[in-house]
Amino acid sequence: MRIEREKRTIVKMIAMYCKAKHEPNGELCQSCSALRQYALERVARCKFGEAKPVCAKCPIHCYKPSMRQEIRNVMRYAGPRMLFSHPIDAIRHLIDSLRSSNSQ
Repeated sequence: MRIEREKRTIVKMIAMYCKAKHEPNGELCQSCSALRQYALERVARCKFGEAKPVCAKCPIHCYKPSMRQEIRNVMRYAGPRMLFSHPIDAIRHLIDSLRSSNSQ
């Protein structure tokens, strides 16, 4: 369940970012589509499984440096806006972040 929630959250964040920055016609641009696919693969293959910490607090950086910077840009933009457009997802992500902090 945690992995699926993480996937849904990242898909929403990338969609928000792409819509604001790249102005696609209802679909993701090619760059954001590739980033979404890459991020979903990374989350699905996370060695921590359901005990996965939020990516920002993960001790292992499984993203390639270029993709890591892209996902940072997405999260930096979409993160604060999630509170208004997807408040439940934002609160759950915050709770997961706090749990990650407590378990380390």
